[in-house]
Amino acid sequence: MEPTTRAVVDVTFMEMSRPPEGPARPLPPGWSIDRDVRPSVAFYRELYDRVGRDYCWWMRQVMPDAELADVLAEPGRSVSVLLENSRVRGFFELEVPQEGLVNLGYFGLYPEAVGKGVGTAFLRAAVDAAWALKPRSVRVNTCSADHPRALPAYRKAGFHVHYVVREVWDIPDRLGLQVPEALRG
Repeated sequence: MEPTTRAVVDVTFMEMSRPPEGPARPLPPGWSIDRDVRPSVAFYRELYDRVGRDYCWWMRQVMPDAELADVLAEPGRSVSVLLENSRVRGFFELEVPQEGLVNLGYFGLYPEAVGKGVGTAFLRAAVDAAWALKPRSVRVNTCSADHPRALPAYRKAGFHVHYVVREVWDIPDRLGLQVPEALRG
């Protein structure tokens, strides 16, 4: 067994049962979204690591390349990339695990994009893309390792807490992730 650091996290599963009302806030000038990108495994790993490194995103990092390639090629899965003047600044991933349901599997900004006033508009774009698939509901989950504004942002966007589960993660040390002391179990 490889060396790991144990993290104890509360995972909050959220759901939205109807599309948000009112017009979406536009992205700031110079920002855009490249929709339905078909990333290579290497590019996806870069997206995942840049967004999630500070928040203990590890599960996709330990997947073998072939397995991750299969996941990315699944029908009903799409990746959209946030751009600032053609520079990547974040991404979201949608998946349709069953008819009538869309899951916002991953969502986030690169560290240099946090605090630039783009997060709310980018989240709304992800939510609108999910609802464009005509589901009965849209789901997302966040956890106590994520950015502290993640849960409030999802609530403000219209998601409601469905349930919370405590999970124990054994994060491989080889990934170089810094597990916060508050999460160490």
